[in-house]
Amino acid sequence: MNLKGKHLIDPNDLTLEELDSVFTLAQDMEKEPAKYENLCSGKILATLFYEPSTRTRLSFESAMLRMGGNILGFADANTSSVRKGESISDTIRVLDGYSDIAVIRHPREGAPKLASNFSAVPVINGGDGGHQHPTQTLTDLLTIKNLKGEIKNLRVALCGDLKYGRTVHSLIKTLSRYEGMSFCLISPPQLKMPSYIKEYVANEYNVEIVETENLEDVINEVDILYMTRIQKERFFNEEDYLKLKNSYILTRDKIKDSRSDMLIMHPLPRVNEIDYSVDDDQRAVYFKQAKYGVYVRMSLMAHLLGVI
Repeated sequence: MNLKGKHLIDPNDLTLEELDSVFTLAQDMEKEPAKYENLCSGKILATLFYEPSTRTRLSFESAMLRMGGNILGFADANTSSVRKGESISDTIRVLDGYSDIAVIRHPREGAPKLASNFSAVPVINGGDGGHQHPTQTLTDLLTIKNLKGEIKNLRVALCGDLKYGRTVHSLIKTLSRYEGMSFCLISPPQLKMPSYIKEYVANEYNVEIVETENLEDVINEVDILYMTRIQKERFFNEEDYLKLKNSYILTRDKIKDSRSDMLIMHPLPRVNEIDYSVDDDQRAVYFKQAKYGVYVRMSLMAHLLGVI
């Protein structure tokens, strides 16, 4: 697959065949990392994080360093000329001369897309507001592929903040493209999945969607339980957040009758929506999921840089 020079703003920017190519290389990179330790020698990744991040930023940096490349950028926009009023378009045009590929996280929806319009190097969306998070979706898909063997005919429950959760927005749109997928959407009424996303996947891919407020209604019949936190930073006032923050708390007792091969996933960070006692359950794979994020980002950057 020739993906050299492409941007990744939305998971649908890649075909299923291109996604499979990314996953196949990621699997080999995990299996034989020494083969790829100089793959990006001389290449520079720019990390432009206008919003806090742990896993996304550090996994991208780890990915580039593991391939022999280098990194530059900022983890706090206030330490850059953004504080002086510099526009995204000017920042990215300057970074074109400093780097070979860039990842951008921004609180404003559409900011990475705007940056890609002015960039001469590949731009990767590292998360834009409550909109999309394509590389988390690639991480999630690799996790499912590695642990389930294939991505098809799965019943997936998405639980928590489905209104502002960019990870679940990207995930449901992408998983719907695979054969035989169905979804259970679990959230308080105030945090339901946006109608435009539900209508898109239902009309485009004819997937079955069930909505409920009760996790217990579906927890024993799903193949994948994808938990998300209630996102304090997306609320306009703390009172609304406090009313909803404990809506769903997954405990060992709640999963005692769930399928033995169910995957419990989470994009992290968690707050209190998964009790720490669940971590020891063989079905809890969220730390494996975070590790897979390094390899899928290695593979993605190698494809976009055209070094494979």
